[in-house]
Amino acid sequence: MILWLNPATGLSGDMLLGALLGLGARLEAVRSAIEATGLTGWSLTAEQVRVDGIAATRAVVTAEDDAPERHAAELLDLASRAHPEPVAALAVSAIRAIAEAEGALHDRDPAEVHLHEVGGLDTVVDTVGVAAALHDLAITEVRSAPIALGSGTVTCAHGVLPAPAPATLRLLEGAAVVGADLPGETVTPTGAALVSAMGARFTPPPAMTLGATAYGAGTKRFPQRPNVLSASLGSPSPATPGAEVETMVVVECTVDDVTGEVLGHLVQRLLESGAADAWTSPVTMKKSRPAQVVHVLCAPDREAALSEIVLTETGALGVRRHEVRRTALPRRTTTVEVRGHAIRVKHGPHRSKPEHDDVVAAASALGLPLRTVAEMALHAAHE
Repeated sequence: MILWLNPATGLSGDMLLGALLGLGARLEAVRSAIEATGLTGWSLTAEQVRVDGIAATRAVVTAEDDAPERHAAELLDLASRAHPEPVAALAVSAIRAIAEAEGALHDRDPAEVHLHEVGGLDTVVDTVGVAAALHDLAITEVRSAPIALGSGTVTCAHGVLPAPAPATLRLLEGAAVVGADLPGETVTPTGAALVSAMGARFTPPPAMTLGATAYGAGTKRFPQRPNVLSASLGSPSPATPGAEVETMVVVECTVDDVTGEVLGHLVQRLLESGAADAWTSPVTMKKSRPAQVVHVLCAPDREAALSEIVLTETGALGVRRHEVRRTALPRRTTTVEVRGHAIRVKHGPHRSKPEHDDVVAAASALGLPLRTVAEMALHAAHE
């Protein structure tokens, strides 16, 4: 089942949870997953409300919490106890992303990060709840429109900061965003972390047979703008079962005066900046000069930004571009543990493959061959 989100007024954990409950995720299944964590003193209900005339579902989370600030390790331990395992894995991935973002900002070990606004037990309820709702709805693929970012300031434990907050921006790296004339915080760290953990791809609605649509209610109110998260279910279109044909752009330039180190840096920067793929290939130019062609595959809305990166990094005087049609098969990502190390595994219709960077980190820490760790991750994923 495909889930398509339209966060036109932003995104938060409770908005996601409300939208998924509105789509039919069973409240008892969500509560059962949260109960498995051992968390006490909490409650979760779903209310039907009207937001500026739109019928929406509000997820009401309460927690008897005398310490709304705590170490990330405590939240990770609770989330890891959720059942079934895919629910725990997604919730842990979201909380770990928050801890890593905070750790990077404050130069601290993620496990030792002291979480403030997202350190309450309601974060466990939100992350485990969303993960359980996705599992209950049998969601295998998540797509999203660009996420609307507000402006102005936000007040937090570190004082008054520009909106979006620094941690939120770090969590949104790689996501498609768009500015909106909305005041203050429209995206919470929990919402940003969950979208990342779900492996959301930022595209127009894919080719699918549209099913139910529901709206998750936010707590803020905006003038003449209903603060709701639109979520739609769909099944792959019978005309293109399991695949999507999309228009992409290839940007290229040929260089003969750029070192291999610069080209390696360029490819990495392009990938980190939203390219779907980037690579180089050797060619022979006029006068038999050896050269390299830089290729960048990207969505049309990333063409200008990525072309600028190619020009500034290589010093080239221009680029060429052409449109291509790409057939993309459905894929999903799960997270497994190999001797205490988290490894993401990407699953397609025909094979599964561990994320190389995760395997390298685990192999280095464990002192094992790369191939051995990759095989252990695949075995864990198939189990």
